[in-house]
Amino acid sequence: MSELKNDRFLRTLMRQPVDRTPIWMMRQAGRYLPEYRATRQQAGSFLDLCKNAELACEVTLQPLRRYPMDAAILFSDILTVPDALGLGLYFEEGEGPKFRKTVRSEADLAALNSVNADDDLGYVMNAVRTIRNALNGDVPLIGFSGSPWTLATYMVEGGSSKDFARVKAMAYDQPALMHALLELLADAVADYLAAQVRAGAQALQIFDTWGGSLSAAGYREFSLQYMRRIIEQLPAESDGRPVPVIVFTKGGGQWLEVIADCGAQAVGIDWTTDIQGARSRVGDRVALQGNMDPSMLFASPGRIREEVAAILAGYGAGSGHVFNLGHGITPGVNPDNVTAFVDAVQELSPQYHQR
Repeated sequence: MSELKNDRFLRTLMRQPVDRTPIWMMRQAGRYLPEYRATRQQAGSFLDLCKNAELACEVTLQPLRRYPMDAAILFSDILTVPDALGLGLYFEEGEGPKFRKTVRSEADLAALNSVNADDDLGYVMNAVRTIRNALNGDVPLIGFSGSPWTLATYMVEGGSSKDFARVKAMAYDQPALMHALLELLADAVADYLAAQVRAGAQALQIFDTWGGSLSAAGYREFSLQYMRRIIEQLPAESDGRPVPVIVFTKGGGQWLEVIADCGAQAVGIDWTTDIQGARSRVGDRVALQGNMDPSMLFASPGRIREEVAAILAGYGAGSGHVFNLGHGITPGVNPDNVTAFVDAVQELSPQYHQR
């Protein structure tokens, strides 16, 4: 593997000194880029794009050609694990992901496939290896998975949901069944993420997209403890350096203190949480990632720059802040506004890192 030329992102996750605040964006490879849309059309479908290592590599690299990002993130989908479990993932235009089968009973749970990540999700590992090789050490590669709770919401509901009625009914009325499902998912995700590290991922993010839909007690019981179970099983290092883990619970700002104790090196925060307050609450226990409102990218370059300045000032001096959006970039954003965003972080952040 090539020597890493830019390790600013990895150093920041470990709260080590850097020269400026590193930046990457959730969904930085995606529909806002015309070159992505062209490659997606070439692939034929979203899933075909995920399963073609060369094309997945191409779309991973596209934002890095435009913008001096400090990390690449594997192009894949959070629902690869439930698909491998045998639920039959498919996408309907304009409706998001759906499953042909659901898990709503003990019989459904018993019918799930056993999954070995290297074998059953080998196409993801092929993509990781291909991307890592193509990066040639320019920036680190982030691997990822959905959290057990988030994966369970799709598996029980059969797709996206506005109120999570079925999955919450199972959690609150059939907790033994829900815990059995979440244990299975936690171990499968741990195997999946560890395989990504063996294939070349240098940091990991757990996307707990729907953890914020739970009550405070429900979050600890059904989401957080299973992310902790995953982290306990992950390799601490690879290639002679730590493999940091980022936990991102959308809507989880009110639980920052307990999230900071889950074993992850960094906590992602969405735009509804004040970053200054977040830093004072977690202290030096973890790095923080975030947290500009993705919709700010629809504003003028001058307004974007003001917002970047405010977030940097809010976090304040010292390392431990990875600049990102508070969720994934919105498809309709003008790519030139992303240039203004990245440039602002690069130009305004060094003052907070002077030694």
